[in-house]
Amino acid sequence: MPIGPICCKINVLYAAFFRGSNFTKTGDLMAKALETFIKLLKRFRRLVLALFDIVVVSCSYVATWVLVLQGSDLFKTIVNTAEVQSSDPFREYKSLMVASCVFFVCCYVIVYAFMGMYDSLWRYAEVVEFFRFCVASILAVMAFVVGTQILFTEQRIPFAVYLMSAMFATAFTLVARLTYRMYRNTKIKSAGQKRRRVMLVGAGDAAGTLLHELNRNPSSDMNVICAVDDNPQKVGRSILGIEILGTTADIPQLVRQCEIETILICIPTLSDEDKHRILGICSKTNCSLRTLPDIVKLISDGKDLSSRIRDVKVEELLGRDVIEMTASNTLIRDKVVMVTGGGGSIGSELCRQIAAAGPKRLIIVDIYENNAYAIQQELIRQYGDKLDLQVQIASVRDSRKIDLLFCHYRPQLIFHAAAHKHVPLMETSPEEAVKNNVFGTYNVAISAEKYGAERFVLISTDKAVNPTNVMGATKRICEMIVQTIARTSKTSFCAVRFGNVLGSNGSVLPLFKEQIAAGGPLTVTDPNIVRYFMTIPEAVSLVLQAAALGESGSIYVLDMGSPVRILDLAENLIKLAGFIPYRDIDIVFTGLRPGEKMYEELLMDEEGVRQTASKKIFIGSPLRMDRENFEEHLKQLKKTAYSNDSEALLRQIAEMVPTFDHKC
Repeated sequence: MPIGPICCKINVLYAAFFRGSNFTKTGDLMAKALETFIKLLKRFRRLVLALFDIVVVSCSYVATWVLVLQGSDLFKTIVNTAEVQSSDPFREYKSLMVASCVFFVCCYVIVYAFMGMYDSLWRYAEVVEFFRFCVASILAVMAFVVGTQILFTEQRIPFAVYLMSAMFATAFTLVARLTYRMYRNTKIKSAGQKRRRVMLVGAGDAAGTLLHELNRNPSSDMNVICAVDDNPQKVGRSILGIEILGTTADIPQLVRQCEIETILICIPTLSDEDKHRILGICSKTNCSLRTLPDIVKLISDGKDLSSRIRDVKVEELLGRDVIEMTASNTLIRDKVVMVTGGGGSIGSELCRQIAAAGPKRLIIVDIYENNAYAIQQELIRQYGDKLDLQVQIASVRDSRKIDLLFCHYRPQLIFHAAAHKHVPLMETSPEEAVKNNVFGTYNVAISAEKYGAERFVLISTDKAVNPTNVMGATKRICEMIVQTIARTSKTSFCAVRFGNVLGSNGSVLPLFKEQIAAGGPLTVTDPNIVRYFMTIPEAVSLVLQAAALGESGSIYVLDMGSPVRILDLAENLIKLAGFIPYRDIDIVFTGLRPGEKMYEELLMDEEGVRQTASKKIFIGSPLRMDRENFEEHLKQLKKTAYSNDSEALLRQIAEMVPTFDHKC
């Protein structure tokens, strides 16, 4: 029988025995004493192993002779053939037995030492080490047989001695090493210790590696109860003593029956489709969810498997795959690129991806020096002198400063991400939203046209569609600025719309995490409110793709799948933190905030929609607008904004954006 299955079977029996037994105080003391004794012997482990093998091999050899000489018919036959006329065979073979025993022991110890049997850490021994052990034993026996044929010519050693001594010596030394390995890899836990009851999803290599490590280094808070796997051939069997009780469809039922508290997904190579399906099933339970990373990454990182169990990412529960898009480096390579608002969530990611594409120069413009400094230092650490990086602290409201920057640097590509974006704050300060969003965009766009930039990309939002709040309305005016200038300009202007960005400054997820850290409650405006969500890399990829497509005057949107209920997001986040919604952490409903919609839209009816070369990007047709008339409205809007007359400003915004439905 192969050594691998033998090791696994002994592992299962040994682990199951120690998990299911209640030890007395005497047993605990004996275990502690043995552990202390082992620690004392670590310093001389090679000598101890060699002495142990000497004793075991000697006893095996002597025991073989005793068995053979005391009644073996084979021995009697050999004796008669050799015409031995002695009534005491022990006396006749005493000298041969002693001499051959010394030689037998020397063969084993020398070959074992040569094969590295005293250098291996048997606590971590696997199939390879036990294979080497078997090879070493075979070589030792061969050396003994050949040596005795040369050294002992007067008396011959019975064939039964060769066979039985080799079997006994190999078996006893192997069992001793297996027992040591099992003991060191199984820690006896004191009765009554409270640990979280865990279910494993997946019973493959990752689960086996994890269970093996948990047997060697038990977790103080994990108690693996059962496993599930979608392979029907595995159901009803066990993996290292853990029963596989069903498939993933049985998770809710097994969670109730086994009182599971944590579900650990042990399928690092799971496809996105299956991942969403399994996570959807798990999210229906009250268990906290955890998942294992790829084992290959663990090997390269050199970290323990159990220490790398991570929380499930919230974006994995959004019901769609993360969309990965890459723009051609030829768009950015050897170009002078400017990013306004470059220290923000979207702006900083833009700077990272642009820097990786090899621009001639990257200019970061931001009014908040802390964010600008952070992204500057990050890029310097990563690229050093290879990147020509310029950071300018400036406000896009300052038309003269913006004009000066354009005159000096002459950027070819402009990504305009600077804006006020917090909906509730802009409701109370609409004039600031107009000053920064509308006229900041206008200043940058006019300078881009004046100094002959190749492309200008506006970062917009889905809140600009049929806006119900000031922030969305100002973003819609920004889009109108881009579309109006694009009609007569040699510079290519476009805008990019996307929904809420996961993890960005001011988004709902950081707020929820802070509320969970504070013990709750989580605040949700309405149980039925829904939003489109995307990740920061997705948003930036869309921006770069739009810049690459560069159809002037157009508005690009991303197919973001179905919208997500904020309530579902809150409940899932609580579960991922290891709590039960409404019991451990409550969720309260605060009502819609001023200017907030129940749902968001991506395109207005009059814009229409058509697909681009990318299946995930759609384009809205540009609207025809009279530039002179529009700029006259902008002058009036600016005058009203700087007069700080909020009510008059709201009326004027409504005139410029007919779809603006503001609930004062």
